[in-house]
Amino acid sequence: MTYFKEPISNKVWDIKYRYRDKDRVVDETLESTWLRVATTAALPEKAGERSRYQQDFYRILEGFTFLPGGRILAGAGTSHQVTLFNCFVMDIAEDSLTGIFDALREGALTLQQGGGVGYDFSVLRPFGELVKKTGIPASGPVSFMRIWDAMCSVLLSTGARRGAMMGVLRCDHPDIESFIKAKSDPHALRHFNVSVMVSDAFMAAVERDEDWPLIFPVENREAKDKEIIYRQWGPSRDPVPCRIYRVIKARTLWQSIIRSAYDYAEPGVLFGDTINRLNNLGYRERINATNPCGEIPLPAYGACDLGAINLTQFVIAPFSENARLNWQALEETVHIATRFLDNVIEVSHYPLEKQQTVVLGTRRIGLGITGLADVFVMVGLQYGCEASLQMTREIMQRVRDVTWETSIELAKEKGKFPYFAKEYLNGEFVKTLDERLQKQLAAHGVRNSHHNTVAPTGTTSLLANNVSNGIEPIFKPQYNRHVRLGDDELLTFCVKDYALRLWQAEKREGLPPAWIDTATLTPLAHLHVQGAVQPFVDNAISKTINIPRDFPFESLYDVYTKAHALHLKGCTIFRPNPVTGSVLEEGESAPPVDHCCPYE
Repeated sequence: MTYFKEPISNKVWDIKYRYRDKDRVVDETLESTWLRVATTAALPEKAGERSRYQQDFYRILEGFTFLPGGRILAGAGTSHQVTLFNCFVMDIAEDSLTGIFDALREGALTLQQGGGVGYDFSVLRPFGELVKKTGIPASGPVSFMRIWDAMCSVLLSTGARRGAMMGVLRCDHPDIESFIKAKSDPHALRHFNVSVMVSDAFMAAVERDEDWPLIFPVENREAKDKEIIYRQWGPSRDPVPCRIYRVIKARTLWQSIIRSAYDYAEPGVLFGDTINRLNNLGYRERINATNPCGEIPLPAYGACDLGAINLTQFVIAPFSENARLNWQALEETVHIATRFLDNVIEVSHYPLEKQQTVVLGTRRIGLGITGLADVFVMVGLQYGCEASLQMTREIMQRVRDVTWETSIELAKEKGKFPYFAKEYLNGEFVKTLDERLQKQLAAHGVRNSHHNTVAPTGTTSLLANNVSNGIEPIFKPQYNRHVRLGDDELLTFCVKDYALRLWQAEKREGLPPAWIDTATLTPLAHLHVQGAVQPFVDNAISKTINIPRDFPFESLYDVYTKAHALHLKGCTIFRPNPVTGSVLEEGESAPPVDHCCPYE
């Protein structure tokens, strides 16, 4: 059977997911890849039940119904010493050369095994601050990020997987302005995505046009002689004394974030108080960073165990008056995929023992969706209309409920996650579950601390014949897509949207009636779809608001503010520009520089 409808899909499988042992091709066919992955994912099951679960896992992999994270597809069941987790958040334990270079070493080991890394660089003292031991002025967080960037380049030169890193800095760090501008240089920090961790207090100061202090922690004995305020900082859950370095206008800083995002597509923003308020493990951990695309806020050494349900495979009678979703089949797939991702935790390699400890302690998974925009077209709804938002809420509520139900069943069968405590039941997100689920949680606990996310599925969605990516809108009916073969080699394919190909296969002309793409969508439509998903997701959402090059800056100004008001955990915009270029191009052109890190 031919599963590939697009030449690019076959190429993506061949270069990214097909198992080769040196020069020997092991995966003869796509079915061989699915069998390898299904067999490996079934290994943690009891010996007498492995065959049954292998068949279940193969069934949801077949035909791209369930798309595991790219690291799982590429690494499961191979002889390669690689992690099956797409990304990790790391730790800079202390503001010292020892702490910095220990963190650099850990990051290198993780990248070497195929895992991306995210860091909170706020722990590093600001530029110009004297280092007590040497009396030499500190060079600041951005300078050390350049060392990470160089390390990533060196690993790439050895043939390692293209590196993915996230750098985060607090909105009140004294170096925040240089951090915001860091990627305006087209040659700087190319292996990083960067995001500003924004607080509720900052957003209130922006709204009221107030002053905003830039601060950094000091030791208690230093606090007497300086202007001090108390703020939470780093992993500590309690406020610590911080010296005020200088004061700026909050609204001016906010404008500089938005201007840089407009001009260079970065930084993104992360809403730290929302992230921590809704963290299911808020009773025992503080989160200060995310993985490289922002869909999994994590504590130090936490990891992403990702997979997505391909919604396009559940549409009955597409493009007809009776078009609808097969809810029973969807829920069955979610049930099996939840078990699959839980088993991945057992069969993965871990670059560091610290990562294994945190992952086994929390058993976080991130089951999400992809193909949402194509589904809208197939059932006759325009992206962002009220009916599409209602459908999105219903899809995500069902995905959420079945994932949690399955995780509770797994807790009864295999045991709850080790860090589970009674405080878990009082979490703000947990309290949004229906009463039936909350009673089951109280009685049995749960296997996984976190369950759902919406990750970027750019490469796996291409593998699945170019279904729309995650909850993103359709880019264009047909466009050029660039696939990286090596560090400097790109292949360009003309690709067609999945829903459009299906429409044309039925001998229909033009575009489907509900067609809408990024050329005509407003940022508000993007935000409303993300806002419809977020209440049902206990991790976070990777979502980029794509805007055309000629979109007016003034119209973008309040997008991030509205994102905060919608209780989103983060927001990113992307406008094609000379610095970052674009992975997707409408017409023939020279291959641009990729926007940093297009992940599986």
